[in-house]
Amino acid sequence: MRSCYSSRRRVMEAVEHREPDRIPIDLGGMLSTGITAIAYNKLINYLGFNEKIYIIDTFQFLAKPSENILKFTWSDVLPILREPKKWRKFKLADGSISLVPFDFTPRRENDGSWIVEMSTGAILRMPPKGYYFDIIYHPLSKAQSINDLKDFNWDKLLLRDNISPYHETLDELAERTISLYYNTDKALILNFGGSIFEAAWSLRGFINFLLDLRRRPRLAEFIMDKLLEINKHNFKKIFNKLHGYIQIVQVGDDLGHQNGPIVSPPIYREIIKPRQLELYRYIKRGSNVKIFLHSCGAIYDFIEDFIEMGVDILNPIQVSARNMDTRRLKKEFGDEITFWGGGCDTQKVLPFGTPKQVEEEVVRRINDLREGGGFVFCQVHNIQPEVPPENIVTMYNTVHRIAWY
Repeated sequence: MRSCYSSRRRVMEAVEHREPDRIPIDLGGMLSTGITAIAYNKLINYLGFNEKIYIIDTFQFLAKPSENILKFTWSDVLPILREPKKWRKFKLADGSISLVPFDFTPRRENDGSWIVEMSTGAILRMPPKGYYFDIIYHPLSKAQSINDLKDFNWDKLLLRDNISPYHETLDELAERTISLYYNTDKALILNFGGSIFEAAWSLRGFINFLLDLRRRPRLAEFIMDKLLEINKHNFKKIFNKLHGYIQIVQVGDDLGHQNGPIVSPPIYREIIKPRQLELYRYIKRGSNVKIFLHSCGAIYDFIEDFIEMGVDILNPIQVSARNMDTRRLKKEFGDEITFWGGGCDTQKVLPFGTPKQVEEEVVRRINDLREGGGFVFCQVHNIQPEVPPENIVTMYNTVHRIAWY
């Protein structure tokens, strides 16, 4: 079936709570709606595509979807993020070969693990035959006072015009963004990040920062205030070059675990929310962009707060977490916020279910979320390495069959 709709129009009508010709679809529009390189390799082999695999996120080893895959999935979205200009080969955990940024040079340990030392002082480790890196050293973990925090080189977090000779400069990113705006019909998402809470504990350490919120709030507030200042600076620097060409700005702060909030709602509203609110208002000031918030887990208790702060889009809708039933969410919040995700459970159904179970899951979620727009289809989170290609194909075939309004 052919449609006169452009992808950009389709996405924006859905985000504005109107029903376009069909439900918009996203694969890889931001770094939590994509596909891992191992799963991608299985998928392109299954579909008979002969392609190289480019890794656009070496923390999660996410593949950059090719034009063939974007057409296969009917994806309506493209990410705006700084891409490498030079690549090198890297062997993945399953032995397949991918291309990684040329300056991605992890150190191989005697036990087969990989180590990466970040410019911020953080140290990452991926175990032998592992799929991802984890932070094993947090640069602010030993801070005991405000003076210790002041001694940290916060300028390391400021956005630079030139990351390295092998990556796009900001001007080159802007040039490519303008080209995508005029030469494709896709909706464009600025992968900004904009984290306050998650970036804070990444610097401080998860347990340390949660204890700070309870016992040493001045330390927690100092870190988050610094991050707020840095995020505002970085957003202004990049948005000045992209203004008018992007439709959606992605921010992210995971606030939930499987069974509930990571922090209590009172602490969230007293300490974290005011800083998020200031950042989101800053992003929206003088522009008509939509704010896309990525927040994993059981975050039902915070959705009213997100709406109050001006969040337009919520992702990933972790349907297997407590109180995250799609029918209930649509009924209670569907007129005020767009659900971007929730289309297929990625914890159990997509990796371990049969194709029939995948089909049933997709039908259920679409039926729960489609009415009145306000829904963009995506699996809950990135497609993981163990997911069979048959299940991925079933997921998209099902969407294509029933997505039309």
